[in-house]
Amino acid sequence: MKTYKYLFLLIGLSIIGCSDLEEHPVGLLSPDGFYSTVQDIQTGVDGSLTHAMNEQIWGRKLSMSLLVRSDMVQLNSEQTYRREMDMHSVTGDNEMVYDPWRRIWLGIAAANNTIAGAEDVAVDEEVKNPVTAQAYFARAFYYFHLVRLFGDIPYIDTPVTDMDAAVSIGLTPEAQVYENIISDLEYAKTWLPNTQVSRSIPSKAAASSYLSLVYLTMAGTSDNTYFQKAFDEAKEVIDNKGVYNLDLDPDFQTLFNANKIDASLEPIFALDYNAYEADDNGYDQTAPMTGIRGDDDDQGWSVLSPTMAVYESFDPDDYRTNVSFQTEATIGGVTVDYTQFKISGHEHAKNSPYIAKYTRYPGPYARSNKRATSHNNSMLRYAEVLLIAAEAGVEIGNPLALDYINQVRARARKGGASTSGGYTEVVIPASTVPADLTSVTVEDVLEERRIELAFEGKRWYDIKRRQLGDQVFSASGYEGAKPDWNSSVDYDTPIPQDEIDSNPNIGN
Repeated sequence: MKTYKYLFLLIGLSIIGCSDLEEHPVGLLSPDGFYSTVQDIQTGVDGSLTHAMNEQIWGRKLSMSLLVRSDMVQLNSEQTYRREMDMHSVTGDNEMVYDPWRRIWLGIAAANNTIAGAEDVAVDEEVKNPVTAQAYFARAFYYFHLVRLFGDIPYIDTPVTDMDAAVSIGLTPEAQVYENIISDLEYAKTWLPNTQVSRSIPSKAAASSYLSLVYLTMAGTSDNTYFQKAFDEAKEVIDNKGVYNLDLDPDFQTLFNANKIDASLEPIFALDYNAYEADDNGYDQTAPMTGIRGDDDDQGWSVLSPTMAVYESFDPDDYRTNVSFQTEATIGGVTVDYTQFKISGHEHAKNSPYIAKYTRYPGPYARSNKRATSHNNSMLRYAEVLLIAAEAGVEIGNPLALDYINQVRARARKGGASTSGGYTEVVIPASTVPADLTSVTVEDVLEERRIELAFEGKRWYDIKRRQLGDQVFSASGYEGAKPDWNSSVDYDTPIPQDEIDSNPNIGN
């Protein structure tokens, strides 16, 4: 069952009274009269989580912002709003700021409606709370993105129906937002079942795994209290992987193969698309944004591609390099390597490798250029939990850190069924790369995250939480110097200016 594949936004129901955030402050949504059954609660949860699948969040705007703000891709586009993101000269008028901001708030508002509306459903807690807990998870999921992007933000945990009250809402300190996220995830962990029929439905494993990532983020560079909590929470997931039905997938390529991913045990929480072009741009556009311009495989627009330095930083004998990068294409009936990709004649085409994770196996898709794919985008997967435990373990001196990182590296050595840089699938044999480490440092784990989670929207958050900006955006970085980078202000995204104009209390 793929519960969230059909994007029936709650905006289309009477549950939401006012959703135009260009004109109104966030949170003006009302659940009055809608909730009477547990199924109504589930409908509310589904409506909240489908906002994440919109073009304004993971369908394009937020996912691409996270890529371009990191040190992993080059921008092949001159649109001002994208260039600002790439060069870290972001303003509050940038649509890649205000579109995700507003869509995230719609998701939060829908979760708040559901939590409040569930109080009107007269059934036993044992029946109601496991469904309501999904709404708590959804709210935590959205706020976790929001606080990492913007820092201090408004925190709203009830439906807001009073305009005067809405315009008086101020900023909540980042630390308090994190405590609220933890509270929601702890509630979710208490009531959610160990497993669900789909990885797109929040489970106890998802709540616990996100708690470990939240604690790792709160630890920053030096807080051993939170490193210990991150380690303990991640270890709980690892120790109970059988109970939670989790494991590393034997083939790394399967994680990015829409035809196989449903059977994988590795995703913990996923956004599950289904080749359906929903209203309100509620579908996936990642493949064309990262795909080769002008090839014969209908791939894409060449907006983002890795720099050569990034590609060369991956070991060619590491199977993940093959899975992550497209190095061959057929253009005009001729198969060429990346040094000739510009024969397509498109001005944005680049003679460099491209990102392969989203274009190679998209499954059925509803529009040209591989738009509206069937991908399950893993928001968190078991390999990352192992790396969370490894990183936190190094910080607290736990020897299990070495075993956890080596489990991830061992899977990479297995090879699997993929393409060898082009379009013909072959079985790529096992390799000796990457070898097991004999000792492990924090730098080793961060590098493993960079390779394992490449182009999955993780790297920018790692750069921020580890305060790596001055290092990675220097002249020696993979993209070269970013002259506009300013570590004193650029780790946080500016709140949209028109939101501040509507409510000066949220101005920084």
